[in-house]
Amino acid sequence: MNYLGFVKLQNLVPRMAELFYKKGAGYSLNSFGKDCVSGVIVGIVAMPLAMAFSIAAGGTPAQGLYTAIVAGFCVSALGGSRYQIAGPTGAFVVIIYDVIARHGMGGLVVAAIIAGIMLIIMGLFGLGKFIKYIPYPVTTGFTTGIGLLIFSQQIKDFFGLDIAKSSPDFVEKWMQHFSAARTIDITTLGVGLVTIAIIVVLRRFAPRIPGAAVGVLALTLICYFSKLQTPTIGDVFGDIRATLPEPHFPKISFSMVRDVFPDAFSIALLAAIESLLSAVVADSMTGDRHNSNTELVAQGVGNIASVIFGGIPATGAIARTATNIKSGAVSPVSGIIHSLTLVLFILFLAPAASMIPLACLSAVLMVVSWDMSNLGRFIRIIKTAPKSDVSVLLTTFVLTVLVDLTFAVEIGVLLALILFIRRMIEIADIKPQNNDIITELAMGEIEKNTEKNIRALYREDIDIYEIAGPFFFGVADMLQSVLLRLEKTPKAVILRMRAVPAIDSTGIAALESFLMNCNRRKIRLIITEICPQPKSALEKAGFTDECGRENFIDTIEEAIEACEV
Repeated sequence: MNYLGFVKLQNLVPRMAELFYKKGAGYSLNSFGKDCVSGVIVGIVAMPLAMAFSIAAGGTPAQGLYTAIVAGFCVSALGGSRYQIAGPTGAFVVIIYDVIARHGMGGLVVAAIIAGIMLIIMGLFGLGKFIKYIPYPVTTGFTTGIGLLIFSQQIKDFFGLDIAKSSPDFVEKWMQHFSAARTIDITTLGVGLVTIAIIVVLRRFAPRIPGAAVGVLALTLICYFSKLQTPTIGDVFGDIRATLPEPHFPKISFSMVRDVFPDAFSIALLAAIESLLSAVVADSMTGDRHNSNTELVAQGVGNIASVIFGGIPATGAIARTATNIKSGAVSPVSGIIHSLTLVLFILFLAPAASMIPLACLSAVLMVVSWDMSNLGRFIRIIKTAPKSDVSVLLTTFVLTVLVDLTFAVEIGVLLALILFIRRMIEIADIKPQNNDIITELAMGEIEKNTEKNIRALYREDIDIYEIAGPFFFGVADMLQSVLLRLEKTPKAVILRMRAVPAIDSTGIAALESFLMNCNRRKIRLIITEICPQPKSALEKAGFTDECGRENFIDTIEEAIEACEV
């Protein structure tokens, strides 16, 4: 693969295609049966989650179901993982809610389409393997922040508080909650608590049973037959129609694209991170190996198709993917069966969904928010990580909660880049090597012309420097100070580049400037033991000819000998 160009098409083949063309794939009727069972189970698990996430994000229950159906189908059919299940997730709740509040549903559709295009471009340019290297403190900071925000959003429906419209601001929202504390509805609170209890008990004693689905179903039946008065989906959103959506293509204007572009970037980045993280979790559970670039392309297509068919942004869902694996899935067919299960639910059981108490879905999301926040992991980083990681963690967390998720993601990525540059600079170095080379010669590690070479080095006619680490803009400044540190003007300077795996344009510019200074002081510059990527980059930049091809020498002993010429 060329890192500066498109990924070869043969490297973007969906895992679904392996069932039909890959020799020895071994897909059988028995495999199909396993996929059907797991797909139905995941569909049942996904049903309440899809509606709950959509409601929390400011959408409708139907939009959540449409998202799980369309995005789930696309990602399973086109993705790079055998087990990935896609749909609405908690990571998107806050950002979707914010986009809808500022730009309306039309703005969300445009943002999701742009995000989908970004994801496809990421996959085509082979960025999949790099997305998952975003530092742990960054991802932990905003996932914990998202968990807290989701929890805060559910207080109103969980307690049945009499609040006309919740504020999108975190602090104001909690002030509303405290102000309305006297309006707590005991029936609604009881429904929410029992739902959480069922989920927790089933997780503890029967982990294979989908606790969220059982809790929602049980409390829906109890409330319906006992005539308990608590707000339901039908009361707030009306009945879910027993029909599938038709495609709708939005009107896209330049001003809308400009306004939602930062949100689209956040959606794309979050979708990439969570989907690839989910695929990595699936690999660890099964021993399989996903194709990250194919997965990104599929996520892009899935997000575009989802909003065109009336849904909201989607990504790989870790919990549903894990459920898929534990239920016996063997191929992406299970993900398609999961989508078809939700289609059947809409066509035949949609009216029943209208009876689901909102407190049940709030309870499900409260459990999800607890899982997302992972307070144990958050506290462990604070206690054990370096101060730089802790500062990144807390900065991302605070920005997510108190400012804006889009801004937090952008700052998180910036902090990730700064951390990366800092650590690359820490491991990079340019150090004098004369004494080390003399030791090597004396110990017999370099035998050719040993005595002559030692004399050359002791005469201080030659200065040898070794560059270690990637030679990029963070390291280039070190080279500029090398000549300034020279007390005498040597006959030659040898740059040993055996530990430089890569060089960028700034590094090349630094070498050009260094060569110019050497020429001005009549110092011969010799480069030795250069690795393939820097050698090719310097060749393309014309530096090889500028420096002189005779000054690119393979070994250090030959470089020292050349200085005697």
